[in-house]
Amino acid sequence: MKYVVLFGPPGSGKGTQSENIIKKYGYGHISTGDVLRAEMANNTELGKTAKDYIEAGKLVPDSLIIDMLAKTMDSFADAKGVIFDGFPRTVAQAVALKDMLAQRGADVSVMLNLIVEEQELINRLIERGKTSGRSDDNLETIKKRLDTYNEQTSPVIDFYKEDGKLANIQGMGSIEDIFASICVELDK
Repeated sequence: MKYVVLFGPPGSGKGTQSENIIKKYGYGHISTGDVLRAEMANNTELGKTAKDYIEAGKLVPDSLIIDMLAKTMDSFADAKGVIFDGFPRTVAQAVALKDMLAQRGADVSVMLNLIVEEQELINRLIERGKTSGRSDDNLETIKKRLDTYNEQTSPVIDFYKEDGKLANIQGMGSIEDIFASICVELDK
């Protein structure tokens, strides 16, 4: 089974390319936000604990997120692979993911890093805000999200580079051309 980290800044096309990978390869898809919301909605023990942190205005600890991801990942036993979308966001989370997979005799197969120029990201997110109505897709919030990505999340790239798992993907151009580049990496 392949374990793929789909990585890139907000607006880089992770959601779109995740859908393409799922359709072509039959991979399971794990979005941290979706998993967290589902656990809370289903009132599971993990969800209740996460909700307590959120209601107290605190970040959900990495260990709790990993437990949720492990539970979801284990439900994809029959899938050909699993895409981690939006995770890991820090080096500590990358280490925790590596440990969780190692306990299952596995490792990340590849980190697909979507590279997109900042102005293009801003343009895409503003356009998405117009069509989707997402309140966080406004210029001020977008710039804060990109700053957070550059400061806290982008160091994860070096973690996977050092681990020999990094595949940089040009994230500008047509969706089809970007996906073709992704397929080259997934077919290796």
